[in-house]
Amino acid sequence: MIKTLLDLFIAFGRSTMLGYGGGPSIIPLYQNEVVNRFGWMGNEEFGQALAFGNALPGPIATKLAAYIGFKVAGWSGAVVAVGAVVLPTALLMVLLVNVMYKLQSNTYIKGMIKGIQPVIFVMLAMLAFDFAKFAFQKGSGMFSFLPFLIAALFFISVQYLGLNPIWGIVASLVIGAIFMHG
Repeated sequence: MIKTLLDLFIAFGRSTMLGYGGGPSIIPLYQNEVVNRFGWMGNEEFGQALAFGNALPGPIATKLAAYIGFKVAGWSGAVVAVGAVVLPTALLMVLLVNVMYKLQSNTYIKGMIKGIQPVIFVMLAMLAFDFAKFAFQKGSGMFSFLPFLIAALFFISVQYLGLNPIWGIVASLVIGAIFMHG
């Protein structure tokens, strides 16, 4: 059990420390650790956990860590995995806040940030591409088009009509429960 908890801490701590750009950019790193390196779940189950986690409020990184940690080692696994996500970055933030404040106008620091932005974009695009396999699985019967319709309506409503995303999430949950169950 101690080895499993240590593995959880290493997997989530390593991913969190290597991920740059927030929760969504860390997800591919989590997926690599959870699916490929440790084999705690398959791609499909990871995709389902990600979908469910995205439907809940709060940071996706901590929700995934809690879910996966709980699945692997119960409550202690959840605590260790969430601790591995939160503690290292919180400690680093406290230590580095003064350094970043002093260096915020440094041209090299600005260049580093501009240099990493394309990498973050590609990581998010890879995540979206991988996740599309689960989000757009064909349904059966007359509702096989529904995942695409939900995605298009959500995008248009949030991006162009200014709808609060929570209403789109709630609507998609209701539509899924009614038309996509089974």
